[in-house]
Amino acid sequence: MSHNNSEEEEGYEILDVSGSNHNALQKVLSDLIGPNQSVMKQVVVGSISGMLSGFLFAKVGKLAAGTLGGTVLLIQIAHHQGFIKINWDRVQETAEQARREIQRKTHHTYPSMARSVQEFVKNNVFLAVGFGGGFLCGMSF
Repeated sequence: MSHNNSEEEEGYEILDVSGSNHNALQKVLSDLIGPNQSVMKQVVVGSISGMLSGFLFAKVGKLAAGTLGGTVLLIQIAHHQGFIKINWDRVQETAEQARREIQRKTHHTYPSMARSVQEFVKNNVFLAVGFGGGFLCGMSF
């Protein structure tokens, strides 16, 4: 019985590929990111990624706005017809609590994130400008 196990174990080779995807992504990004990289390459990649992001942002935004607007209208009609009763004081209190919580969390996170974004844009101006222009073009579709 142990003889069969050793034959089965010999037929398999274990490969460590845990870092291979990270290394491939890092290689691609190192060809694009940095102040000494090709301007044309940075502008093209920034524009394409910006267009895709802008297009998706616009489509998802329209869907979210339509869903939210329709929900608000249905709730208002149901409230007006007497199907539901809304405790506006509680809604305002809950909204204020949520605002304070978001403000507290972003106060700690935002400054370091803003510095990182500023440094990235400063080091990759052409990539960032290409992304911004592409994003606006993508939103127009």
